[in-house]
Amino acid sequence: MDRHPQDLTPLVRIAAQRLLTADQVAASKWLSGAPIEDPDREQQVLEAMDAEAVRLGIDRATVQRVFRDQIEANKYVQHALHDRWRAHPAEAPTTAPDLGVVREEINRLNAALLLAIRDAGPLLTEPRCAPYRKHAREAVARELRLDQVHSEALQRALTDLCTARPQATDPGRDLPDAMAQVIAADTEDR
Repeated sequence: MDRHPQDLTPLVRIAAQRLLTADQVAASKWLSGAPIEDPDREQQVLEAMDAEAVRLGIDRATVQRVFRDQIEANKYVQHALHDRWRAHPAEAPTTAPDLGVVREEINRLNAALLLAIRDAGPLLTEPRCAPYRKHAREAVARELRLDQVHSEALQRALTDLCTARPQATDPGRDLPDAMAQVIAADTEDR
């Protein structure tokens, strides 16, 4: 079956939506004084996603990589927002949603992300994955009008999505020249 760059767009869109919940988490933690780092919660998420990966027949290593990246990207946004609010207290939130409610939304997005990983399937192991990831990331960042912090975090959230890596000696051996350039550019992004 022939694949297209748009094949990763649904997955990237869900990853971006999950990432946008970081704003609400950051606001909640800012007002409560809770630390950004929450190793127990992170472990719970990773274990739950691992169990779901087994149930759905999805490669567990891929799921662990993707969700670790999601967690790190989410913390990146939270740290950036807390830094901004410390530097500009007038911009700091004065209200925030209940963290439990936000986590319900995160759990819903986690389930959707698992299904998107499953649906992307073999593309995640193909050499074309990296340029398709970049194409989808850029399209979703424009669509959602992500600012610099969220765009950088989305790139971080997708770092290990693709398991195939371009060959260092010949990144476009079997690909058209334009596609080889995209792969090389995406590799430099990391």
